Amino acid sequence: MTATLELKLPDSVQLSEFDIKMTLAAKLYELGTLSGGQAAELAGVSKRTFLELLGKYGVSIFGYGPEELDEDLKRLRK
Repeated sequence: MTATLELKLPDSVQLSEFDIKMTLAAKLYELGTLSGGQAAELAGVSKRTFLELLGKYGVSIFGYGPEELDEDLKRLRK
């Protein structure tokens, strides 16, 4: 199934169409709703490019947040 969505954003939102698509794709990837390939297709880039850009959008390619990393490092230091 394919859906088309039209968004009306306030003029104060200074995001390009690519940034909007990438933000949505990154979030859906982070939630596990889309695979890396599906998210890349939504953003209109290759899978490699998508994965390389994820950090810019606050998403880890490892499904591992900074808090979890800090917790693991604390456990390892004990």
